[in-house]
Amino acid sequence: MPPERTAEAALRPRRLEEFVGQQVVRDQLSLVLDAAAARGRAPEHMLLSGPPGLGKTTLAMIIAAELSAPLRITSGPAIQHAGDLAAILSSLDEGEVLFIDEIHRLARPAEEMLYIAMEDFRVDVVVGKGVGATSIPLDLPPFTVVGATTRAGLLPAPLRDRFGFIGHLDFYGAEELREVVRRSAVRLEVELEDRAAIEIASRSRGTPRIANRLLRRVRDWAQVRGSGALDLGAAKEALRVYEVDDRGLDRLDRAVLSALCGRFAGGPVGLSTLAVAVGEETETVETMIEPYLVREGFLLRTPRGRAAAPAAWEHLGLEPPAGAEGTPPMLGRF
Repeated sequence: MPPERTAEAALRPRRLEEFVGQQVVRDQLSLVLDAAAARGRAPEHMLLSGPPGLGKTTLAMIIAAELSAPLRITSGPAIQHAGDLAAILSSLDEGEVLFIDEIHRLARPAEEMLYIAMEDFRVDVVVGKGVGATSIPLDLPPFTVVGATTRAGLLPAPLRDRFGFIGHLDFYGAEELREVVRRSAVRLEVELEDRAAIEIASRSRGTPRIANRLLRRVRDWAQVRGSGALDLGAAKEALRVYEVDDRGLDRLDRAVLSALCGRFAGGPVGLSTLAVAVGEETETVETMIEPYLVREGFLLRTPRGRAAAPAAWEHLGLEPPAGAEGTPPMLGRF
């Protein structure tokens, strides 16, 4: 929703020194940007990969700010034809930063045009059709492409090789998220108790975007149903209302685990079958739900399908089926 996007944009750090976490990527980016500034040239193209919500878009904005350059934002799904990309590239100014979100979803003709543009700063515009078609080369000013992807493995090798810097963003630790929440509270002009910040951080699934969203929901609860103070009690009550448990699992996460343990006796079960059981799209389960459940040890990905780990049964308060050495039957087969 537009209000949510506005609130999220207001919480974004604007400079590299304000960015919390991702120390390795920050140091690498700082070196690349400082070297480019010393040479007085546009930096090499950059690729940022990692799960959603870790700060790829924020870093792209910071890169443009550090270079004092304008930022052009688009996305892979929005560029379905080579002509769409040619129109964007031909309008870029010298030194401008072009941010392409979900770059792995670019259409193939646009990818091939981007190869030449990134390497030779040139695009070939085809005028006419059939035997009378003519290719007109168009020179481009130096610019920097910043690509972001949640699925780096889907990026074609020729495109990936055009990036001079590739940074991977990892999930945040509890202390880093605590600092994110604390800084966001200052920007929102609310007083946040330290214990409430720890509580929010511990349920944020290692993701700053989720931490900021939960902070805004705790603020709403405190203003409407509480005393206005963002203390530990307000944090726990607000997160209970929004169905976020002490491990960061929400309603949909628990629905997946409940279906896996209840309907399918712990699995293994196919991804599409599991998605139908919870009434969601397969891509939603695979990209938004499954990664965290696997990382936290609730879900196993096996050659035969998805299976519940012992932690899933324990978290739901269920008794696993009797099997080899007291483990679920499916675990004894892998």
